[in-house]
Amino acid sequence: MDTQLVHSPVYQQLNQRLRSALAAEYRLGDQFLTEREIAEKFHVSRATANKSLASLVSEGFLEFRKGVGTFVRRGVIDYDVRSLVSFTEKARAAGKKPSTELLTFGKLTANEADESVRTALSVECDSLVWEMERVRLADDVPVILEHRYVVHRHCPKLTKSQAEGSLYRAWTGPHGLKIAGANEVIRAVLLTTEESQRLQTIASSPALEVVSVGFLEDDSPLWWERTLYRGDQYEFHSRLGPIQSATPARGKLR
Repeated sequence: MDTQLVHSPVYQQLNQRLRSALAAEYRLGDQFLTEREIAEKFHVSRATANKSLASLVSEGFLEFRKGVGTFVRRGVIDYDVRSLVSFTEKARAAGKKPSTELLTFGKLTANEADESVRTALSVECDSLVWEMERVRLADDVPVILEHRYVVHRHCPKLTKSQAEGSLYRAWTGPHGLKIAGANEVIRAVLLTTEESQRLQTIASSPALEVVSVGFLEDDSPLWWERTLYRGDQYEFHSRLGPIQSATPARGKLR
């Protein structure tokens, strides 16, 4: 079992269970399970438990205090650039109450969307897509402004109530979709006046813009999304591996 846990997806499932425990059982500043306690509770080796703890620390869920232990770190909401985790779960893990304000929700033909969206979703002009705009709130504070298009044929029975909650949960639950991942481009931007108003912050405030395309297991595009994250409410976390050559380049300089 331990050998399997070290590799995805079982190892990721262990991290998921630890995140769920954080959201349901712990508060800011609480001391978290030790390496030994994780090993005993989930029947894994100490090495696997240590790797899970290190992952949660790198993602910003926990902080390690030398000679004392590992403690719950909450406040700002963490965005893990290595995996897809719903906003609902992230907010709860940060000790906050998530909610959604659905600004728009409906169907349209793809030719009503921008050409770049149609290309990213690989849909014909007469194909149907869902369009929605959402503001995501944590403890009633707007933290995310999201504009999303979803390929209609993959989830034709998508409902307004599902759009008001976790789309990941709706897709993988009642719609039975298997999501493989997403390609993302992240950059720093300044909010426009309209965007600032929707996020209840001052104009030209810094934000992080994420433009992503999500895919199903067969590589079919499922969604295109442009999301703005308030810079004062979010932290982006990643754990880097060993040093590698930067050739060929994996990013663009502006």
